[in-house]
Amino acid sequence: MRTRITLVATSVVAVALVLGAVGFWFTLRTSLHDALRSAAEQDAAVIAERIDADGLGSFSEPDERLVQVVDEAGTIIFATDDAPATPVADDDGAPPVHVDGETFITAVEGFSTDGVDGIVIVGRDTESADETLATVARLLWIAVPLITVLVALTAWVIVGRALSPVERMRRQVAGVTAATLAQRIDEPPADDEIGRLAHTLNGMLDRLEAAQATQRRFISDASHELKSPLAALRQYAEVARAHPERITLDELGDAVLDEGGRLERLVQGMLVLANADEGALRIEHSDVDLDDLLLDEAKRVRSAARLAVDTSGIAAARVQGDPVLLRQLVRNLVDNAARHAATGITLTVAPVADATSVVLTVSDDGDGIPADERERVFERFVRLDDARARDTGGSGLGLAIVREIVAAHGGAVRIDAGAGEPGTRMVVTLPATAGD
Repeated sequence: MRTRITLVATSVVAVALVLGAVGFWFTLRTSLHDALRSAAEQDAAVIAERIDADGLGSFSEPDERLVQVVDEAGTIIFATDDAPATPVADDDGAPPVHVDGETFITAVEGFSTDGVDGIVIVGRDTESADETLATVARLLWIAVPLITVLVALTAWVIVGRALSPVERMRRQVAGVTAATLAQRIDEPPADDEIGRLAHTLNGMLDRLEAAQATQRRFISDASHELKSPLAALRQYAEVARAHPERITLDELGDAVLDEGGRLERLVQGMLVLANADEGALRIEHSDVDLDDLLLDEAKRVRSAARLAVDTSGIAAARVQGDPVLLRQLVRNLVDNAARHAATGITLTVAPVADATSVVLTVSDDGDGIPADERERVFERFVRLDDARARDTGGSGLGLAIVREIVAAHGGAVRIDAGAGEPGTRMVVTLPATAGD
């Protein structure tokens, strides 16, 4: 970049200098030639006035000027010694003429005396102007390359100094590895573009370090969770092989089905979370009746548990979303409530007053969640009571999956009840289907 910037700056300045030098030379040339033409016009006017006043005999040999006195027939009446034998001009504005290797700027002035009409032609030698122009051209040929080189060196030094913090940041970032993500870039004190770049890079490193910590924690927790059902399956298999009389085929099959289902739910949950992290959680939009999903889950819980399930608050409520993901959302909420309920759970769903959204609540009469833990329970592999949750089949992913599914549908989830209140109430708000 330093080389490119220097080349571009030098090229632009070089082109500007060349164009300026050429323009200056031609402007100077025009100015000098105009001055010579003006002097020639003054000389011609003076000579013509003298001839008009005193006649042709009053004309004397001028100094170094080229002079021709021509009558109306084109005959040269008088001319200086070095003048050509034919008139060199017949009107003002004629181009320069060349006589014996010299160049003259000419002017023409008319006269009338002693019955003779004619013109006076005066030429001014351009030698002094040509010498001036040649001197200026030599100076420009020297000055333009020197200035160009000076600009190139200046640009090289300035750009190098300006980019030195960037190069230092590059070396520091190049030294950052997965094992050294805690390192940070030195931020320049100036609040300029480079300072803001360093601040942005440090922010990126902060996010990478946090993401790495989350990933490691996720892998560690996932490995631990997968190890439990796998260990249980291995234990049953080893006991069945070593002591077939102690475990019947039905008991072995039930154990395999239970632990296999636990593994399946865990892997499916991690897949949902992984897709959500990558922004690849696909939503198949269709109309979904949340009341039907809640009633199905209520029926399942009644048949499988001793809990009372209150469904009196369920009203018709339709949203647009993914049926599979929304069913998983409802199941996770209901399973979480059933796992922590003392005697029963309450399910409600209904559109809000303006019909723009639907509010779904799942409540239990358990111990509740302290206020300072309400956000943490939505993190992955978080259990407020690890031993009880693992014993009852919880993986610590259910509420994390709920939050990702709700976010993917443009909704929100929160916990209303807490310490000092009976149980916990999960509140989910989802956009209602248009027209409902």
